[in-house]
Amino acid sequence: MSVARFVHDTLPQRVRFASGEAAGQLAEEIKELGVSRLMVVAARKWLAEQVAGGLPVAVWHHDVVMHVPVETAVRAREVAAEHDVDALVCIGGGSATGLAKAVALTTGLPIVAVPTTYAGSEATNVWGITEEGRKTTGVDDRVLPRTVVYDASLTRTLPVGMSVASGLNALAHCVDSMWAPRADPIDAALAEEGIRALNAGLPQVFADPVGLAGREQTLYGAYLSAVAFASAGSGLHHKICHVLGGMFDLPHAQTHAIVLPHVLAFNGPDAPEAERRIAAAFGAPSANEGLAALRSEVDAPVALRDYAMPEHGIETAAGAVLAAVPAGNPAPVTLVSLTALLRAAWEGDLPR
Repeated sequence: MSVARFVHDTLPQRVRFASGEAAGQLAEEIKELGVSRLMVVAARKWLAEQVAGGLPVAVWHHDVVMHVPVETAVRAREVAAEHDVDALVCIGGGSATGLAKAVALTTGLPIVAVPTTYAGSEATNVWGITEEGRKTTGVDDRVLPRTVVYDASLTRTLPVGMSVASGLNALAHCVDSMWAPRADPIDAALAEEGIRALNAGLPQVFADPVGLAGREQTLYGAYLSAVAFASAGSGLHHKICHVLGGMFDLPHAQTHAIVLPHVLAFNGPDAPEAERRIAAAFGAPSANEGLAALRSEVDAPVALRDYAMPEHGIETAAGAVLAAVPAGNPAPVTLVSLTALLRAAWEGDLPR
């Protein structure tokens, strides 16, 4: 990749990283913001109260749904208006963050995010809403959380299987950031370090789910991956997963984990510099071998059909993805090649 000429935007955001200190760090941030009527968005009531119980909460909102259906977004906006809130706190995974973003998109309310997964949405200005089986995404600085409070101990509540899938979702952000439409050398550097951290952390999480060392490495890698992704934009991998998630209501993290090796094998040969950097981050002879070794070590999900994607949906999805393929994808994309990629992901026929 040439470094002679590029434009890179760095998003304005504060990060507080302190294991075991989420409640205290969040309280300090709320005090600094000077807000007094919070809407706490969280699927799990007990966790929300554990982290935000001492804050000036005007309303606790637990109506959180994966992929942010438009009806869910509308209800949350109505709740925010009814309780005259002046800030949003989201505690949980990408679904909670996504719902807070949907509210911020139309209200401009500031968000403080407390992630409990490795989804990375908290570090981006990307929003997504699903309506009638179609997921629409966009970019708007109003949805970027002002502050992210990272507490690796909170991710201990995430089961091992979900931790693996969520971490591989973060890794997909890194890989896509190597060749997405706005990718630049800074994104590549962040993504390479993100892959290194995730490759180090995820096996530790798998082997010792309650240990903090692996969780911290994985959370650190997830943050780097999201920052790179926010700058580089959505590449082919994310376009595929957005279509699949919206069309078939597939689980977000597992879908990313399953599709990733197929996109890497598809694009890698036409992106030699990206392939070299990914391989180096894995410490492997090739990017595909590095990813395959990690997936094997953490027992990654393999097939879309295991998550109830219908076989007859392959061709429909391929057509929808083809219409959304980003400009400048390293490898030429056709309906035939997309159909083959999706079929392999559906069947669990991993690249060799």
